[in-house]
Amino acid sequence: MGHILDRCDVLDVLEESTRLKRALVVELKDGSRFIDEARDIVIDDDREEWAVFHVHEQVPVRHISFCGPASPPESSYRGKSERRGAPP
Repeated sequence: MGHILDRCDVLDVLEESTRLKRALVVELKDGSRFIDEARDIVIDDDREEWAVFHVHEQVPVRHISFCGPASPPESSYRGKSERRGAPP
């Protein structure tokens, strides 16, 4: 993919996928890739962060070298809040 993300960037992208229910392209440090939606991020007793996906097995966050949107964001106003009281 060309750009290695640091741990905080990866966590931000995973959290956004969880919140917005959007699929991600996930590339692991071993070179394997998959597309899935993040379901949760959990921390185990050893303080290891794990990304939990819908279809794929959970993956330690430290094994993820890249993740990003599987498709470009749709350009629409869907989901944007309506301004109330503003003149027409």
